Amino acid sequence: MRLYVKCVVSYGAGQRTHEIGIRMALGASVARIRRDVMARTLHQVAGGIALGVAGALALARLSSSLLFELEPTDPITFAMTMALLLAVAILAAYAPAGRASRVSPLSALRGA
Repeated sequence: MRLYVKCVVSYGAGQRTHEIGIRMALGASVARIRRDVMARTLHQVAGGIALGVAGALALARLSSSLLFELEPTDPITFAMTMALLLAVAILAAYAPAGRASRVSPLSALRGA
């Protein structure tokens, strides 16, 4: 899963190379670029987690026969799963965010 998230984030950052180059040419710091890429990734992940929780709660009754010694809407299990998904997303987004922050403004603008 981490590789899939990393590929998606890399693709998204690659599509924004021209925009990132313009921001850096206008004076955006490396930390600001990294924070923007990470924030965009975490917004997408938060939306996916919200939809996943809603779907899991909706289908909880169907899966109750498959769970042993666990309630279908166990809050600790939901919280741990969300934390794990968020941690994987942060780890997967870190490298593409670093690569995006090292984009040369000149080459990004020239390649457009």
